[in-house]
Amino acid sequence: MDHFNRVLEVDKENLMVTAQAGVRLCDLYKIIEKDGLFFPPHPGEETAMIGGVIATNAGGSRTVKYGTMRSFLRAVEVVLPQGEILTLGGKLVKNSTGFNLLHLMVGSEGLLGVFTQATIALLPTPRQTMTLIVPYPSIAQAIRTVPEIIRRDLQPLAVEFMESDSVALTEKQLHRTWPVKGAQAYLMIMMEVSGMEDPKLAEMAETCEKHGAGDIFIAETAEKQRDVLDFRSQMYEALKPWCIEILDLVMPRSEIAAHVEAVHQLEREFQAWLPTYGHAGDGNVHTHIMRVGFHEGQPDFSAKADWDALYLMLRDRLHTDARQRGGMVSGEHGIGLAKKDYLREFVGPTQIELMKGIKHLFDPNNILNPGKMF
Repeated sequence: MDHFNRVLEVDKENLMVTAQAGVRLCDLYKIIEKDGLFFPPHPGEETAMIGGVIATNAGGSRTVKYGTMRSFLRAVEVVLPQGEILTLGGKLVKNSTGFNLLHLMVGSEGLLGVFTQATIALLPTPRQTMTLIVPYPSIAQAIRTVPEIIRRDLQPLAVEFMESDSVALTEKQLHRTWPVKGAQAYLMIMMEVSGMEDPKLAEMAETCEKHGAGDIFIAETAEKQRDVLDFRSQMYEALKPWCIEILDLVMPRSEIAAHVEAVHQLEREFQAWLPTYGHAGDGNVHTHIMRVGFHEGQPDFSAKADWDALYLMLRDRLHTDARQRGGMVSGEHGIGLAKKDYLREFVGPTQIELMKGIKHLFDPNNILNPGKMF
C-alpha cells in the first residue's frame, strides 16, 4: 500500500479530507494544517498510515476529548476478497441507512477487506493550546487526579501519565531533555485555552496541586508543545531495544492507579522491570515487559536471567489483573497474532463465534490475514 500515498481532496466547506490508505499521518497533518484544519487522532507513531489507523481504530493521546478514528471516519473505499469494490458512507454527518457496515470495518485488522481510500472529518485548528507537565511524588497521586479533572469538566485535549524511569531512559537514548526534574511521576495535560489568564488553567493547576503535584511547567509556544509531545511519542523507541512486548490494556479510568500498583508489585516480587505509561484520560495503559532486571530501584541492564520464561507468567498476571478490573485486552493496537490467545478470555466464546461468522461471510475462502485475531 506504499504507493497509495496521495491526498485526493481537502474539502474546506464540509471540513473533510479524502486520502488514499497509504498516506502517512505525518504527511496528512502537514497538508491540512496549511488550510487551518485539524485531525485530532494522534497515535504515538506519526508514520502510521491511514489504512492502518482505520484497521486498528487507533486513537492516541487526544482520545479523551475527541475519541478514536471511528469518530472521524465518514467513508471508506474497500476491496472485498472476491474483488468487488465497495464505497461505504459518504460526506455525511449522520447516516442511519441500514446496518453500519462502515463502522464494522473500523478495527477489523484487515480480516474483512483491503482499504484503498477514506474520507475523514476534520476540525478547525484550536485557537490556542497549552501543555502542562505536572510532577508528582508518586504515580498513584498522579493518576488519582484524573477522575476529578474529568468531573470538573475541564475538557483536556489529552492526559498522559509516565514515570521517572521511562523519562530518564528516553532522555539518555534520544539525547533529549524533559523539562521537569526530580519527580517520580508526571501527568502531561494538553488544554485548549484563551491565554494564561484563562480560569480553566488556574482550576486545572488547583486540581493537580490538591492531589500533591509540585511546580507545574507550562509549554506555551507551539514549538515547545511539539517538543513535549514528540518526547512522549518517542518513549517506546527508547525502550524498544530491551522490550519483549508492549501491552495495550484498557480499563475504567478509576482502575488505572490500582492496576499500576499491581504492576509495581510484580516488579518487586520478581525483580522485573515493567516500565508503564499511557493515556490516563481514556484508561489505556501500556506496560512494557522487558528483557532486563530491576535491582535496588534501578533497571539492571547486565542481568543474564532467562526473561523469556518469566515473560509468559508476567503477561498472564497482567492480563488477569486487567480483566478482573473490567478491562479489555486492547485499547488501540488491535489483536493481530500476539494478543489473540487472550481475546476469548476477555470477550467469551459467543462473541468469538459471531466474529468468525462475520469473517466467513466477507471472506469465505479465508484469504485475508488467515490465523489472525481468532
